[in-house]
Amino acid sequence: MTRFTQAELEAARDRLVPDVVAGGLRVLFCGINPGLMTAATGHHFARPGNRFWPVLHLSGFTPRLLKPAEQGELLSYGLGITNVVARACARADELTAEEYREGGRLLREKVVRLAPRWLAVVGVTAYRVAFDDRRAQVGPQERVIGGTRVWVLPNPSGLNAHWTAATMAEEFARLRVAAEG
Repeated sequence: MTRFTQAELEAARDRLVPDVVAGGLRVLFCGINPGLMTAATGHHFARPGNRFWPVLHLSGFTPRLLKPAEQGELLSYGLGITNVVARACARADELTAEEYREGGRLLREKVVRLAPRWLAVVGVTAYRVAFDDRRAQVGPQERVIGGTRVWVLPNPSGLNAHWTAATMAEEFARLRVAAEG
């Protein structure tokens, strides 16, 4: 893994991280926003403590553990990645409610255009603010965007101590089963 100085990570704040998307995906995973390591590498969920890639594999979405640099392989499994907010920062709590709401608006447009079967937002708080749904819980939502169903997943950040990799994998697997149906 490439090591970055704090100055290099801070400089990455201005970099946009390209989506990994295509039309008609089974599941479009949506992170909150790129972290500084993600912005520095250009690879989603790149921070070593982030559990997205291990949980994706443990839940059966991928046949092997992918590295962030292999994110393009997701498309071959009918999966993609985007973010609610494009701006990179060290912690999601640096984002404003307005950024979340605007990100939710742009995300709805993207989902209508790409028409994935499921949109999976990883982070219940981000979903609540972006979609103005204060009562949302982890799991399938009543909301439909175009023809796309919505599922809220736990945030795989290492800072989210309420969920273990195993319990996250169980929730991701519930989505996988629904997406296969």
